[in-house]
Amino acid sequence: MSNQTVIAQEDVIATVADALQYISYFHPMDYIHALGEAYAHEESPAAKDAIAQILTNSRMCAEGHRPICQDTGIVVAFLKIGMNVHFEGTLTVAQMVDEGVRRAYLHPENKLRASIVADPAFTRVNTRDNTPAVTHIELVPGNTVEITVAAKGGGSENKSKFAMLNPSDSIRDWVVNTLPQMGAGWCPPGMLGIGIGGTAEKAMIMAKEALMEPIDMAALKARGPQTPTEELRIELYDAVNDLGIGAQGLGGLSTILDVKIISCATHAASKPIAMIPNCAATRHAHLVLDGSGPAYLPAPDLANWPKVDWKPSPQAIPVDLGSLTPETVASWKPGDRLLLNGKMLTGRDAAHKRMVDMLAKGEPLPVDFTNRVIYYVGPVDPVRDEVVGPAGPTTATRMDKFTETMLAQTGLIAMVGKAERGPAGIEAIARHKAAYLMAVGGAAYLVAKAIKASRVVAFEDLGMEAIYEFTVENMPVTVAVDATGTSVHKTGPSQWKEKIAAARALEKTA
Repeated sequence: MSNQTVIAQEDVIATVADALQYISYFHPMDYIHALGEAYAHEESPAAKDAIAQILTNSRMCAEGHRPICQDTGIVVAFLKIGMNVHFEGTLTVAQMVDEGVRRAYLHPENKLRASIVADPAFTRVNTRDNTPAVTHIELVPGNTVEITVAAKGGGSENKSKFAMLNPSDSIRDWVVNTLPQMGAGWCPPGMLGIGIGGTAEKAMIMAKEALMEPIDMAALKARGPQTPTEELRIELYDAVNDLGIGAQGLGGLSTILDVKIISCATHAASKPIAMIPNCAATRHAHLVLDGSGPAYLPAPDLANWPKVDWKPSPQAIPVDLGSLTPETVASWKPGDRLLLNGKMLTGRDAAHKRMVDMLAKGEPLPVDFTNRVIYYVGPVDPVRDEVVGPAGPTTATRMDKFTETMLAQTGLIAMVGKAERGPAGIEAIARHKAAYLMAVGGAAYLVAKAIKASRVVAFEDLGMEAIYEFTVENMPVTVAVDATGTSVHKTGPSQWKEKIAAARALEKTA
């Protein structure tokens, strides 16, 4: 028993709480370095502009200690507990993690958005403190506790994929065929975690744990692969980037920054495979408790951020939301960069569901949407002198099922969100000569700086899903779907896939 380590429950709680605050505003430096390299080599103007916004936002968050993304995630914790560890306290390990989450997300200086709902199949009531976490516990030899915590955004988590392949099926083919189906709601460029083998649930857990590993693709390519897994990582990295999806799905050279693979033994008749993306708000931390007290991470040096300072394009078109007309909306072209000025409304899943239900019953809406723009967002609560906390866009495809009703019955003429629109959304936009504008996912703090006033105008009981009215000044967006239904998320990747293929062909003949 002399080698037993005693760890107080307060040390676990404090470690988890501090780590979650840390990762809310500090990107991992491996991600920043890789994204900086991607920015330097990107040739697509739209993708380069998006990466510039993400990098500028990242530095602003590091300086201001505010969330990188308004979606501050569902907490996932991996704990490897040494078998010679004794916990001193009354809580279970999962309860310790949950208390750390509670403290982190309710921190008065940097309150994080509570996104977790209980009773998911029915009432979906917000727990208000982002608990419970999803905690994985493994007993290992030793006398320390290794803690890895991540804050996983819904946009990327919703794009998780799983398949039971036949033993002879190609992993490369499955990944290359599946990834375009994920769209851009996971906010590329990020990284892919892949789990191969085990059983269905084991493959998913391995894929999630793979996302916690450091980005090292550049170093791997420089020295060359030494194992079949490393060969597969490079093969998948090149094949995915050759798809031309690019930053935010706008078309470009960098769709992913790395691929990580964890595998284990499986049944002879099976080849389970799981793929989970990490988004532009990659957030995870790794700490070790040895009985000496809580573990804390050192603040990164701000000098390590690339010297990127995003500014609006000189070609960007100023838009006065107060005098916006259907004729103006119809004049916008795919890829046009706009700077929005004036008052816009917000609304996401819960607000849309409630409004559509009200319209179906013939009830009047509490807000007039005539010739208005709606922003799909659920902001972080403000602190100190902020008008609003980080307020980046949420995934627009989730609102597709409501789009026809909103455009047909409310007078709404434009929408702002993240990533592509699906077929139903595009059809409704074209039918009603409306437009969909894309804001950059992963630039929530940067976007929030364009919001000069904010007030709740309806459905206050929905919390962050209430309808707000924002007053914005030079809020940057891109016309992603114009009034004819042309989508840059289709044209951009298609063009860049062809360009990349042509470049590859030239390399082979050189």
